[in-house]
Amino acid sequence: MIELSPEEFTERHRQYAAEGLIYPQTEGSPLLEFVAGGRVLYLLDRCGPYAARPGNARVIVNGMLSRWERSQGEHESLNVVGVSGLEGVGQVLEKPRGGAPTLVVQARLKLVLNADQTLAGHGIDHLNPGDWIRFATEALMHGFVLTSPAP
Repeated sequence: MIELSPEEFTERHRQYAAEGLIYPQTEGSPLLEFVAGGRVLYLLDRCGPYAARPGNARVIVNGMLSRWERSQGEHESLNVVGVSGLEGVGQVLEKPRGGAPTLVVQARLKLVLNADQTLAGHGIDHLNPGDWIRFATEALMHGFVLTSPAP
């Protein structure tokens, strides 16, 4: 299980939020435009429509891994694929306990990445903080806004 509720997920992963800038939301769009780590990310707003205010914010950027492999110590990279998928290289910072297999990866910004049981069975449990991985995520990335400027 990845989450019990958006509030529970936010509380559990609060310390892994990325700092960046939220742009004004387009009327009727469920996507946040969040700029962090030199990249523009379109994230499904998990904290309710129109709750996020434009400006500086801390956002938990969450995605589901579609593939991963160990990598030698390389430079961090992060590329947006399509509307809201990511490919990159990053260093594992932590493996939070509980729920689905989860990695916190530093790849230009902090990412909370989950794996399904198929990927978990391919050695993800043997990764440790400090290891490097090359990864791709499924679209749509999720965004859990922690702070947003006052209106």
